[in-house]
Amino acid sequence: MNTDTKDFINQWLLKYQTSVFRYERISAIVASTLSIVFVIFEYGFYLEQSDERFIRNIVPVLFIIFISNYALRTIFTNYRLEFIKSTWFEGAFLSFITLLGLFHFFVGFEIDRATNQVYQHVVYAALTFLVMIEITKVSVLISEYKIKPSTTFIFSFIILILFGAFCLMLPKATIGESSMNFLDALFTSVSASCVTGLAVVDTGQYFTAQGQLVILLLAQLGGIGIVSFATFFATFMSQGVSLKHKTIIQDVLSSEDLSSATGLLRKVILLTLGIETLGAIAIFFSWGDSLQFNSFTQKVLYSIFHSVSAFCNAGFSLFPDSLNTSIDAIDTTRFDNGIIDIRHMYGLHMVIGIIIIFGSFGFTTIEEIFSPSKIRERWRSPWKKYSIGTSISLYSTIILILVGMLTVFFLEIDQLRQDRSFVESIIASFFQSVTTRTAGFNSMDFGSMKPPTILVMIFLMFIGAAPGSTGGGIKSSTFYLLLLSSIGIIRGQERIVVRKRTISDENIKRSYSIFMFALIYNLLALFILSITELDNPKIELLPLIFEQISAFGTAGLSMGITSELSSIGKVVIIMSMYIGRVGTLTLALALSSTVNTNSYQYPEAHVMVG
Repeated sequence: MNTDTKDFINQWLLKYQTSVFRYERISAIVASTLSIVFVIFEYGFYLEQSDERFIRNIVPVLFIIFISNYALRTIFTNYRLEFIKSTWFEGAFLSFITLLGLFHFFVGFEIDRATNQVYQHVVYAALTFLVMIEITKVSVLISEYKIKPSTTFIFSFIILILFGAFCLMLPKATIGESSMNFLDALFTSVSASCVTGLAVVDTGQYFTAQGQLVILLLAQLGGIGIVSFATFFATFMSQGVSLKHKTIIQDVLSSEDLSSATGLLRKVILLTLGIETLGAIAIFFSWGDSLQFNSFTQKVLYSIFHSVSAFCNAGFSLFPDSLNTSIDAIDTTRFDNGIIDIRHMYGLHMVIGIIIIFGSFGFTTIEEIFSPSKIRERWRSPWKKYSIGTSISLYSTIILILVGMLTVFFLEIDQLRQDRSFVESIIASFFQSVTTRTAGFNSMDFGSMKPPTILVMIFLMFIGAAPGSTGGGIKSSTFYLLLLSSIGIIRGQERIVVRKRTISDENIKRSYSIFMFALIYNLLALFILSITELDNPKIELLPLIFEQISAFGTAGLSMGITSELSSIGKVVIIMSMYIGRVGTLTLALALSSTVNTNSYQYPEAHVMVG
């Protein structure tokens, strides 16, 4: 091709570039919308065969639109080679879909029905993935608007919650003819998205496989944050990441450096998926002989569900009484021997407990301790200490676990020794201490625990997990700084010093702000709950306080009153779970207006305190 012809083609492409890109965007939006609708209809509703055939005949057209759009963008872009390099994954994925479609077109009628069903699942999964790519592109564009990063973070959770509630209300999400009502669906969606674990229904018995998958995805997206996943896809798909996205990720992961936030995010998500995969494998081999699944696939799915739920500190379990279940199952369709004895599977308890600890450490701590590069660095320099944030997270986690463990063991020794040996009682105490701070699983009956134990559990739930983790509460580092600051004030210290490093006044003020917001909100919520719930003879004050702090700390533990709550009570608990997850300070910053600073200062005034 000579130069004149090449220039003519480039000028022609440039002439129609704007129109083609506009068509590409409109068609992508239409195709994405139809894809979402078709996936919802396919997996959410019971359709007639004619409707299923209609949808499945339209789906290939949607793939053709996505493939054509990518081809048009490649042809009409100014720098084709750079575009192909930057979007290599999307191009490779679309190429794979094209080959798969051609293969099915020519030999699809010769394969058996079971294989054809698997193919349909793959098709809808691919369609969902393409929609996620389009959503990522839109999220990058939205980030250009002048919206506070904290506001974006908060509304991303609201969108996730509402979409999850809609999916849980679909007919195929629940067992039986009637769908879940809106308030209960909203409660469950908030509990999953905010990784709490409080449930108004039995997750394993009430929801179908589709409903359980929705809860699992909500817990996964809510645990790391939907914006984090969008940013991860944006970087992975080379869509670019805005400064606002980096700011949000820095806040979510508690990263000290803005420039390294997205790099840390990639490591965190890969570590998360790695830990969840290893956890699922360990859980798979931890199921006891007394629990015999009906199929290998079911055993795998149960292992994955509980691994993700544990690492994200979601607390959802597919058993009637979480890990305290020990009954003869009425429903024998899921288990060959009709027996569910999870209460005495102590190997399973230890595995889930370890996964929970990983999830409660905080992503920066996980990256610093378990990242291969950091491990090699410590191997070369064994004298090098962890960062202050990691040290606080690590040591506070160990101390709080020991406090809870010793409390449960000594105060509940009578309950523990009823059907457990000494070693088994130690394991049960350890597990209950680990899960109390934020995870939501239980291997003991909280309704029969003594009031002193309940008070310690409330204290642990209020503190919660480490910053930048999947857990809630005011965070262990906040409590640590409050403690150091209070001791320092009593001793007359001008500065708070940790390992020869001065803690900034901003950090101290932030800790006090978080504590005050949390304290005031919980007192207000308890005041409302005491008005609306204490008329119910089945609800007493201590279980109500336990329920509220559990919701705010996203711990997900209950003394058995969740299903007894009134509509107003459920709304209060919903708000508590949401505020506990997004953080009181993040919510306050999003709702507050910008304060103008002044260069002048008023004279000091003395106020009597104490």
